[in-house]
Amino acid sequence: MKSAIDKSGRVIIPKPLRDKLGLVGGEELEVTEENGAIEIRPMAIDVELVETAEGLVALPKQPVPVLTAEQVRATLDRIRR
Repeated sequence: MKSAIDKSGRVIIPKPLRDKLGLVGGEELEVTEENGAIEIRPMAIDVELVETAEGLVALPKQPVPVLTAEQVRATLDRIRR
């Protein structure tokens, strides 16, 4: 897919890629360079492991966006292929 860099250095990630990867506006991304290529990845979420009556649970250390039913279905469809 094609995109461009504007005068402020911003790059638009095409909507089909954002949808496929579950990226939303305002989300932090990690940008690195490797072998002359730019890599853009979602930032890892810091979690704390907490023991509960049901077992070990990973709780995010900062607020995370709520997943929609559509995002969950799309993710399940993608990983089941």
